[in-house]
Amino acid sequence: MSEQTEDRRRAHVFVTGRVQGVFFRATTRDRAEAVGVDGWVRNLEDGRVEAVFEGTDEQVTEMVEFCHEGSPAASVEAVEVEREPPEGLSGFDVRR
Repeated sequence: MSEQTEDRRRAHVFVTGRVQGVFFRATTRDRAEAVGVDGWVRNLEDGRVEAVFEGTDEQVTEMVEFCHEGSPAASVEAVEVEREPPEGLSGFDVRR
């Protein structure tokens, strides 16, 4: 088993606030690609943004911390984080 596989983490995140229509998903994708995490982000019908990040502990932590701020126009009220077993995602997608 490689060290990379052993160190892989997954966070399932729900962000509440003014987070839709403010480039939150695009900014999250750009940051995720810069950090090197895999996963996806999407808007939910209830106004929240949902995201999944997979990578090293440091990469996932950086993305969760980013969600507390979001895009420059966002106003984040709360971030809920659920830790889950990694699924081996590859790349980062904006889902609709």
